[in-house]
Amino acid sequence: MADITQILEAIERGEANAADRLLPLVYDELRKLAAARMAAEASGQTLQPTALVHEAYLRIVGKDAGQPWNSRGHFFGAAAEAMRRILVEAARRKGRHKYGGDRRRVDLDAQAVAAQPPDDDVVAVSEALDDLAAVNAQAAEVVKLRYFAGFTGHEAADLLGVSPRKADQLWAYARAWLLDRLTEPTG
Repeated sequence: MADITQILEAIERGEANAADRLLPLVYDELRKLAAARMAAEASGQTLQPTALVHEAYLRIVGKDAGQPWNSRGHFFGAAAEAMRRILVEAARRKGRHKYGGDRRRVDLDAQAVAAQPPDDDVVAVSEALDDLAAVNAQAAEVVKLRYFAGFTGHEAADLLGVSPRKADQLWAYARAWLLDRLTEPTG
């Protein structure tokens, strides 16, 4: 893993081929994270895990990124944030009238359409997550790593540099906070 940190530092210094050396080292892990996140998405999702990884990678390592990386955890945290933003953009785009608005795809062969659970509202979760970050940034990071990137509690703790117990406390706090925020009556 020290190789990743060294390459991230080389990218920060502006070495031309450093990003090319980084992708093979992180691609499999990013692909697993994206696949886990996409599995949690509603059916009918047109974005594929590979496309999600590539778009996130370009956003965080691309020419315009200019992001200094402190550690491997910082890099994967940025990757989780990039994946979150991409998924939110896709959800908002699908919600526009031009792309079908609130219409949902229905499988004509399925008879139990009414029994399907409702779709996750990625946009509402993202907005609530932004509000949580203003209150407790570390709890918001745990949510990004666990919910949007698919890391386990121990992996998130390792990436954030906190104990697994602290990560579990932050996760419990964030879940309760988000549940309260997302179930507030509107109007």
